[in-house]
Amino acid sequence: MSPHKPKVRALPIRPAAVQVEHRIDGSVVLEQTTPPAPAARSIPHLFAERVVQCGNSTFVAKRERLAGGGWGEWRRLSYGEAARQVRALAQALLDQGLGPGRSVMILSGPSPEHAVLALASQWVSAPVTAVATAYSLLADDFAKLRHVFNLCRPAMILVEGPEYARALQALPLAGVTVVSLQPIPGVPTAAFSDLVATQPTAAVEDALARVTAETVARYVFTSGSTGAPKAVIHTQGTLCAQIAARNALLVDSSAEAGSTRLSWMPWNHIGGIIHLNYAIEDGGSYYIDEGRPLPGQFAETLRNLREVIPAEFNSVPILYGQLADALEEDADLRTRFFKTVRYFCYSSAALSEDIFERIQAMAMETLGERVAFCTKYGTTEVQAVTHSARPMERPGEIGVPYPGAKIKLVPYGDKLEMRVKGDMVSPGYLGGEEINREAFDEESYYRTGDAAAFADTADPGAGLVFDGRVTENFKLSTGTWVSVGALRVALIEALAPLVQDAVIAGHDRDYIAVLAWPKLDQAARLAGLPPGAPLSDTLATEPVRRFVAERLAAHNARSHGSSLKVARLMLLEEPPVGDEQAEKGYINQRGVLSRRAGLVADLYADPPGPKVIVVGAEQPAAAAAVG
Repeated sequence: MSPHKPKVRALPIRPAAVQVEHRIDGSVVLEQTTPPAPAARSIPHLFAERVVQCGNSTFVAKRERLAGGGWGEWRRLSYGEAARQVRALAQALLDQGLGPGRSVMILSGPSPEHAVLALASQWVSAPVTAVATAYSLLADDFAKLRHVFNLCRPAMILVEGPEYARALQALPLAGVTVVSLQPIPGVPTAAFSDLVATQPTAAVEDALARVTAETVARYVFTSGSTGAPKAVIHTQGTLCAQIAARNALLVDSSAEAGSTRLSWMPWNHIGGIIHLNYAIEDGGSYYIDEGRPLPGQFAETLRNLREVIPAEFNSVPILYGQLADALEEDADLRTRFFKTVRYFCYSSAALSEDIFERIQAMAMETLGERVAFCTKYGTTEVQAVTHSARPMERPGEIGVPYPGAKIKLVPYGDKLEMRVKGDMVSPGYLGGEEINREAFDEESYYRTGDAAAFADTADPGAGLVFDGRVTENFKLSTGTWVSVGALRVALIEALAPLVQDAVIAGHDRDYIAVLAWPKLDQAARLAGLPPGAPLSDTLATEPVRRFVAERLAAHNARSHGSSLKVARLMLLEEPPVGDEQAEKGYINQRGVLSRRAGLVADLYADPPGPKVIVVGAEQPAAAAAVG
């Protein structure tokens, strides 16, 4: 090892063996020569096996909701008790005629009840659809909820309690059984407690025997950020193929047995589903985190981390920024955290260099070595299809194909679009014959719409680097292309530690302008104000505005060409709302630009308003920040 290169804790992952085919049409096909591990027959079959081995171990845990708000102690469900409930629920579903073509919809978020009903549904071949809670609890017109309902036509719906009354009343529920954990005034419901008291018969095991790899397991909806959400079909075969690919990637998959997971990821999202399935494969314990990487909600995650530190810490980049802030302030948690975590993993968006280096600096101080970072790439349709095969040396890498996945890079303008084929890839969309024809190319590769480039053209084993959305990038009025993904990451680094996320504007404009969300505590610190000061006052101060202007000027000075240089920026007071931010934390650029079109217009006004920070101009204090 070079004396100048810090020691890095090893990843428990096999070295990459990537085979590359360069085609005459300019496309490139990559795949691992390592085959996938043997796949289970189905998720419920896998669960039944683990129950025999792990009966008394915790399967799923969630804190009790307190009557006055907040969360109490952990409520744990063992594998053995979960199996009893799954079989009882399977019988209840059979009694009501559920099975292939008659699905179950779950409107509530992750919980032990959600987990066992999802398994029971798959046990009897009834497709399960978990729906984003925002569609029921935050929507005004329930249009997306009705869209999902009309597409899936569920025979049963699970909700928690009265907070779902308005959403249920917006649906045509004739012939649908609504199951609730608590009574809902004005809505006829069946009690979940009654269903789990059902006595199973031999029909339950007969139903499991009929489940095959071709059985539809789940309808997983896309975010709907660019239109109506689409129902992605995942079979037992595709879900189990993902587990088989992961097992082949690991040096020793048996080392994961009994592992602990702590996650806030929603189970309507493919990432949450994958990790729940991994927990079952490992006979592990899945602790549900009610915290979020959002202002005012991250404290719950920190509380949970003080009790449950997973060996693999897996989350989205926005959480790592808040984690770095917290670990720098809490020496005891920092020590226990780094001594427990084997490696970090993230997905969904790029991690900034600033956050990466801050976390590694703390690891070096605590352990005398760096902790490996790795990343994955995937979509709702393809699950996870790339993974780091070695510790990341820089953010932006997405790794090499999983065993069993083939990636085709196809020229698309000045980029290479990723297309994917493999047993983990969805067969298509529910009720979407025309969409399916557009989604897959002539070789049956799924068109992701995402771009990638080689990290090292001379070494395919170095993997790929994410290169943005092929449809997200835009041209300035000069005809110059702007790579939104790369610029966003560069700006977050340039404006660290103030800016948490950013949205890039400039389509058909003469220059680039930015809407950015600040970190509240860092903004107050820069302004010299107490943490509780009104954000509008904080963001309007001269020190904050000068910091942004100077950092942007430095960024522009080291950037070459108009595609990287920013002329104006506006700090936002209102956090992302609705479709502006997906549940897994990433920002929907199009959604923000559409919803905040008025602010975009302000960015390009001539002259600009007092709240717009213009690079190269004097920065007097503004009247207030904006939403």
